[in-house]
Amino acid sequence: MATAAAVSTSSKTAIPKFRYLSAWFCPFAHRATLALEHHRGRVEYEWVEALGWEQRSDEKNVTGAGHEWWYHWKADELKRTSPGGLVPTLIPIDGTTGQTDESKSVYESIVTIDYIDQISGAKGKDKLVSEDPFLAARARIWTDKVNRECCSTYYGVLVRKEAEERQEHFQSLLKGLTNFSKQLRETSGPTFLPDAQLGSVDLTLLPWAFRYYVFEEYRGPEYAIPKTKELEAYHEWFDHVMNLDSVKRTLPDKDRYLEHISKYADGSARSKVANAVRRGVAAHDFDDDKDEY
Repeated sequence: MATAAAVSTSSKTAIPKFRYLSAWFCPFAHRATLALEHHRGRVEYEWVEALGWEQRSDEKNVTGAGHEWWYHWKADELKRTSPGGLVPTLIPIDGTTGQTDESKSVYESIVTIDYIDQISGAKGKDKLVSEDPFLAARARIWTDKVNRECCSTYYGVLVRKEAEERQEHFQSLLKGLTNFSKQLRETSGPTFLPDAQLGSVDLTLLPWAFRYYVFEEYRGPEYAIPKTKELEAYHEWFDHVMNLDSVKRTLPDKDRYLEHISKYADGSARSKVANAVRRGVAAHDFDDDKDEY
């Protein structure tokens, strides 16, 4: 029969820990950062800056920007553990040996939100995925809709060169935000889940909602998100989530990000997302082969 001490020791669950392959500027990775910070104390991680930028010559001025192409560089660890070499990627660290297990890496931004939430052991309103099956199913539907309608359209506004095309993407984005705003009125709010429970839909949209400010800088005041009646719930949501401590800890410096995103605004960025938008498809529909750089 096990001793009380042995039972007590074996019943303790070690806090999950990860090497977190990320990039400070990437809104996709920002989703995972939000989930990790929401579950601070239940999950631990080591941040690894695994994606960056390097300049390569553009002798024929294909960019039209008068300077070099900007290409992503990727850390070898990222290329080993994520099939597309994309952030975010989580690699578990054994709590006893301190060794990583690259065979169990988890990637894809929305997947990482659910994974972090599940492995955290959180309960009730601390969870990002509701314990209520209906609310969880509703959230799965809307994470996809928000990703397509409010996040992918962001790149169309920045990358497309024709004003008419940019405006088309912006109007699609506003339509998506209006749909999201209507859904916020379906519960007690101000978050997507009832009673101010932060959830996966909020974390899916939040990195882009924070970054919408760049539109005015690079595309003009007519690209500001309007303060209309239809978007009233969205703005209430925005003010609420941006003031959460777990969110504020994750936000990049606005001026630094504004400088970074200029690569997309002037057409010199070479990334899978930018390349997909250039060839006329949605950012979320990038192709690992066609849009490789």
